Amino acid sequence: MKVTLNWLKEYVEFDLLPEVLAHRLTMAGLEVDAMEKLGDGLDSVIVARLDDVRPHPDADRLTLCTVATGSGIEQVVCGATNHRAGDLVALAQVGTELPGGLKIKKSKIRGQESCGMLCSLTELGLAASSEGILILPPGLELGVPVFAALGLKDVRFELGLTPNRPDCLSVVGVAREVCAMAGSPLKLPQPALAESGPPAAGRTSVTIEDADLCPRYAARLIEGVRIGPSPEWMVRRLETVGMRSINNVVDVTNFVMMELGHPLHAFDFSYLRGRRIVVRRARDGDRFVTLDGQERLLAGSDLVICDGEGPVALAGIMGGENSEVRPETVDILLESAYFNPSAIRRTSKRLGLHTESSHRFERGADVEMVPLALDRAAALIVELAGGQIAAGMVDAYPATLPKRQLTISAQRTSKLLGMDVDAGEIHKVLNSIGLTCDFILDRRDGALTVDVPHFRPDIEREIDLIEEVARLLGYDRIPVTMPVSSLSSQPLPRHLQLERRLCDEMASLGFAEVVNYSFVSAGSVERLGLAADDPRRRTVQLLNPLTEEQAVMRTTLVPSLLDTAARNIAYRTEDLALFELRPVFQPVPGEELPRESLRLTALLSGRREPLGWAQQSAGCDFFDIKGTVEELLECLNIGDVRWPSEHGESFYHPGKSCAVEAGSVRLGTLGEIHPEVQRVFDLPQPVYLLDLDAEALFAAAGKHRSFRPLSRYPDVERDSAFLIDEAVSAQQVLDTLSQVRLKDLESIVLFDVYRGTSLPPGKKSLAIRARYRALDRTLTDEIVQGLHGKLVQALQKSLGAELR
Repeated sequence: MKVTLNWLKEYVEFDLLPEVLAHRLTMAGLEVDAMEKLGDGLDSVIVARLDDVRPHPDADRLTLCTVATGSGIEQVVCGATNHRAGDLVALAQVGTELPGGLKIKKSKIRGQESCGMLCSLTELGLAASSEGILILPPGLELGVPVFAALGLKDVRFELGLTPNRPDCLSVVGVAREVCAMAGSPLKLPQPALAESGPPAAGRTSVTIEDADLCPRYAARLIEGVRIGPSPEWMVRRLETVGMRSINNVVDVTNFVMMELGHPLHAFDFSYLRGRRIVVRRARDGDRFVTLDGQERLLAGSDLVICDGEGPVALAGIMGGENSEVRPETVDILLESAYFNPSAIRRTSKRLGLHTESSHRFERGADVEMVPLALDRAAALIVELAGGQIAAGMVDAYPATLPKRQLTISAQRTSKLLGMDVDAGEIHKVLNSIGLTCDFILDRRDGALTVDVPHFRPDIEREIDLIEEVARLLGYDRIPVTMPVSSLSSQPLPRHLQLERRLCDEMASLGFAEVVNYSFVSAGSVERLGLAADDPRRRTVQLLNPLTEEQAVMRTTLVPSLLDTAARNIAYRTEDLALFELRPVFQPVPGEELPRESLRLTALLSGRREPLGWAQQSAGCDFFDIKGTVEELLECLNIGDVRWPSEHGESFYHPGKSCAVEAGSVRLGTLGEIHPEVQRVFDLPQPVYLLDLDAEALFAAAGKHRSFRPLSRYPDVERDSAFLIDEAVSAQQVLDTLSQVRLKDLESIVLFDVYRGTSLPPGKKSLAIRARYRALDRTLTDEIVQGLHGKLVQALQKSLGAELR
């Protein structure tokens, strides 16, 4: 948004320096992105008269001009064609530096001396583009600086407004903010209309079919206008804020939009079929040509302005080519309306059509500005283009939009801002920007009621009013204090600590963590060969899956991890140690949400050690994955662990897998993947997997390790080999030995298994090593022999073992 100092002073009296005003506006939330002093440093650009204009002897497109400056005569070579002898022009004398950095020097152009430059509006920084040089109005004194002679010395501010401040998309809106700074009243234009024509209601009508999208639509009829160029003051005023002059009628609508912030539109009344206006939604598939010559395909959500037969304008965005003001236009219908911001924004975005009008309407215009903007524009059109205004305004306003009323208290304002603010100050500053306030006498917290005008759609709650008070009083009034806070260290919940410990332990064992999608294909568990009644076959279906491969929520991590392994091996990453610690989801009958449980799944495949000259080339096996589980159990302080071979999982290799249990609780399973499952997943090499219930691990985890004092006395070891039935497992042997309670027994290790022809059929040999140590004495052979004999007897009695 661009405004100028002189234009602001037409609506509010103030004597702030431009630099001070720029700072105050910025501190009030209207950031000044740029400030430009028009005509500053250009006093050497003076009013001059062309005494003679003749062709350049050596260039067809140049002219030699004899220029009178009031103090002498100069010769200037000019490339423009719109000048003639007797014209007053803007002469940039030698030594002048024009906007853009061009420095004027005495030079020769095609052999002819040129002492200066005849300037255009563009070269003076007064317009973005212009044709020919600037021809000044007659009667100006020669030698006077052009900017002073034309009253163009001004300061232009470019404001970077936030989208919530549509009230400042006008000169009057910015002037209202300056009123609060200067303590002066706002002087709104007071148009004086001479309604000399017949009643407008008898010549035209306005019908609103969609009042939710267009709550108010007003129009005035002006007959007998003469379309032509605008006067210089209008052209200059528009150009200083970045707008191009079109003709006197269109310029008036643009001028009023920049002045009051309310967009207007002028229709050629003779092209309105049925001489009436209908505001309605477009019909899907309608085609409409806008003023830029583009055909637009309309949708049913678009709001259009129609005549008696069809669309003549896109409401709040752009007029139509079929009703535009032309040079031969005589009668115009002037529109001033209020449109629903969301509707304008939706259509503007859909069509990719952003205009000055839509920029304001989609942020929120002022419904109460409709009649003032209409009267202001009508008065200016009659002033600049002649004609007569039909009596009366056609104003369709089916349901008056209510004003928002809020309450603000001085007590809460002071508390939030951290400074003392009394109700009187709040009353003063809010009234200064057009918010009507009244004291609530029966409240002790300094409360006021505030009527929020329609031009401030951003003020919705008390906190918005408090923000207004803060910025109007000045943010520099808020005391600077260091924030006071206290730091407290809250320990992580136990399950999160254990979860983190599991991840760290897996990483320390050389595993890399993977994160797969929780969404899998419906057939993912089919590849594991699960039993028909396995609960993992019942999945949670997604209502709107992205793909068929992500249609259900997974009930096990195994397929995802095997797919990851297959993908890596396909890319020749054959030595793998991967793990995933993620939740799985199991539907619960009668419940809306599934049961979510945490699982830890890991796999090993390939070499046990990385390839190298000093490393072994052996591949990993079942005992590597079992060792991983043992490390995890040690990390979580889980003891009393059993490894039963019966586990019930179909995706493991029979005889190369087992379960792991702590007491009577199953913690999970581990083993080599079944060859058939390996084939289904395209795995060309053996894969060893563990699948653990993380929540069962957490429940079984010990809080801390138990400490046993170190003995100062030596240990004694005894080895014994037993002949035992082939059907007896090593776990049964260890369970039997663990039931023998011996105080000085430190550990038992199964260290050898032998099968051979030297043994009786159906028998195998197991060897154990028992270590004995006492805390208070050295154990004698007699004592150790007695202790060890109890272990032997237990095996003989319980399992029928024979001592070899």
